[in-house]
Amino acid sequence: CDCEREDMLPPHMSDCLDHVHNLRLEFEPSWAASRRTATELLMALAGCAPRLRSLRLECRGEKPLFDAGRDILDAVHAVCGAARKLRHLDLRRLPFTLDDTLVLQAARNCPELHSLFLDNDTLVGSVGPSSVIKLLEACPRVRALGLHLASMSRAALEVLAAPDRAPLMLLALRCACPEDARASPLPNEAWAALRRRHPRLAVELELEPALPAESVTRVLQPAVPVAALRLNLSGDTIGPVRFAAHHYATTLRALEVRAAASAELDAALEELAARCAALLEVHCFCVVRPSVRDAFRAHCPRLRTYTLKLTREPHPWRPTLVA
Repeated sequence: CDCEREDMLPPHMSDCLDHVHNLRLEFEPSWAASRRTATELLMALAGCAPRLRSLRLECRGEKPLFDAGRDILDAVHAVCGAARKLRHLDLRRLPFTLDDTLVLQAARNCPELHSLFLDNDTLVGSVGPSSVIKLLEACPRVRALGLHLASMSRAALEVLAAPDRAPLMLLALRCACPEDARASPLPNEAWAALRRRHPRLAVELELEPALPAESVTRVLQPAVPVAALRLNLSGDTIGPVRFAAHHYATTLRALEVRAAASAELDAALEELAARCAALLEVHCFCVVRPSVRDAFRAHCPRLRTYTLKLTREPHPWRPTLVA
């Protein structure tokens, strides 16, 4: 729904909706026609949702200020109430505050869920740990889960480690809200138990400026099988890079760093390159010295793409593909 016309949908689209199994819906929240069409399409889909297996929503452009997205969220709520065969729900690109009501609706009505991604770009996290536990208990087939840190708890890790669950393959945690900074710590022993139960588990961690240094140390536990680490911190970045080099050497596949350039950061990146031989990609959004690039090229034979600029260039910086 990418234009401002009133007639974006084909005239017989409503007759076809009961045949839709997988839907990716893109719309512009600041365009009235695009937004209305997306909402109407979702509400119509809710009326014939038994066939729906996958739903992914993506907002393009900027949403209006102070926009709670109630119309869109109500439509998603309606779909979750009707789509009992829904297996995949991806709301990462929906920039509205998601809440317990939506999670509990999915827990009640979508027992077949295989993946759920709620780790979206919002300034407020309103999905509580108790709702997540209820969803995990109601949906034992969940294999991929994306949440804000404040929505996760030790009890949720224990539910995920239960012997009767499907193998957990991906857990993505975004730490970007003030609530994430106040989240209860996830103990290393709980991570170790989860890793023993799901040896193929990959964890993605995204740490944003809202997370103070003391919270970073609580998040980066040695037993977490971190496969992707994205650091965009307002404080120390060198410490987390060194921590990753020492504890995630066997699991780390992707690293993204946004920080000020320094000799200390360069040294930490070189150490990480020497230890993390299985890296597939590394992206550093500050200028680095040539030895950093050379270290990743020399020690990471599986490297596919990197952003390691030796001089400042106009943004956006483009990655280099390894031949």
